[in-house]
Amino acid sequence: MALKNLLQVAISAVSFKAVFAHQIPLGDTAEQPETWLSKYGPQIDQPFSGPLAFSHMTYSRCLEDESAQFDIAVLGMPFDTGTSYRPGARFGPYAIRSGSRRQREARGYSLAWGNNPYEQGSKIIDCGDVPVIPFDNVLAMDQMEVAYSTLLNRPIASRQSVWAKGAQLAKDGRERPRIVSLGGDHTIVLPILRALNKVYGPVSVIHFDAHLDTWNGYPGTVTEQSRITHGTFFYVANEEGLVSNSSIHAGIRCKLMGLGDIENDESVGFHFVTSDDIDDHGVPAIIKRIRERVGDTPVYLSLDIDVIDPGLAPATGTPEAGGWTSREVKRIIRGLAGLNFVGADIVEVAPIYDHGMFDISWLFHSFTAEITGTAAADLVHDFLSMFMSQSPPTPHALPGSWPRDEL
Repeated sequence: MALKNLLQVAISAVSFKAVFAHQIPLGDTAEQPETWLSKYGPQIDQPFSGPLAFSHMTYSRCLEDESAQFDIAVLGMPFDTGTSYRPGARFGPYAIRSGSRRQREARGYSLAWGNNPYEQGSKIIDCGDVPVIPFDNVLAMDQMEVAYSTLLNRPIASRQSVWAKGAQLAKDGRERPRIVSLGGDHTIVLPILRALNKVYGPVSVIHFDAHLDTWNGYPGTVTEQSRITHGTFFYVANEEGLVSNSSIHAGIRCKLMGLGDIENDESVGFHFVTSDDIDDHGVPAIIKRIRERVGDTPVYLSLDIDVIDPGLAPATGTPEAGGWTSREVKRIIRGLAGLNFVGADIVEVAPIYDHGMFDISWLFHSFTAEITGTAAADLVHDFLSMFMSQSPPTPHALPGSWPRDEL
């Protein structure tokens, strides 16, 4: 028995030596361990990781950091207390940024545009969100106007002009940054137009929407502030002299009280293109109509995500069936490049209404498919390319004869 125990100890010792003979020694413990940077390089953000900035771009709290300079800023306005139906657009800026996570500056080249907006010499940054108070609409409207004016009056970052026409359009002859706003419900456009008016005077509006948004009030309106909603802000803007009589809607298909709504709309300064016009006349005719309407005036583009059919962008507060596809909207936007855009926004993204993916744990967790946020983020990328382009991109030349039938 003693001999057997002795043999087992000897075998164990040999096995122990054999195993550790094949392991890499740790080396001198006095040496500095290899760092992440020296071994793997920069700490890049994966599409699914990192701080939530639009397309992983530089993020700055520009409203408090007065040294932050830019040529184009992305600015969130999480306001949704002007809605007439479903709220939730205060989460729109978050949803749009989340939908942009697979985008980034290094992979920003678009075949459709033929450019990467981040490589055109302009500094583009995410300026975060306006800390809009959700309890007082009068205060919130002032906060958004002051925030927009603060950034609009910031010096541009580039030493050379990045948008020469901007200086010509401004009252004081000084080139200003341009801002892409992430809503928020559509009411945010009123404080934006108030801020723009101080610099450019009245502007023409290209308004992508299923609804007119030029009504003069809703039943129950008894105070001045209650007149201002996401369906009346253009009427108020016209009263204040903020919009030119050369504005146009695109994608209209909402129900109306009657032809009186159209007469009122025209008095506010708008003509319109319906969603059905794309079938009857095609995309090129719509582009031509819009360009002729606004001409060479300062132009503000406002896009309500409900211009897209709710089957493709369901997460919105007032969905209307029969809308355009995201591809059709993108084509029209490309056709508008070269106009005098002083700013743009995308609004009414309310992610809670997006298609969801649920499992047995739905009582505790739910996950949205981000269909609407992804579409909105892609349109923001189009806005940036639109700002950078002097004219619409040339269609690709393809061999052979290709039919031009519209869907």
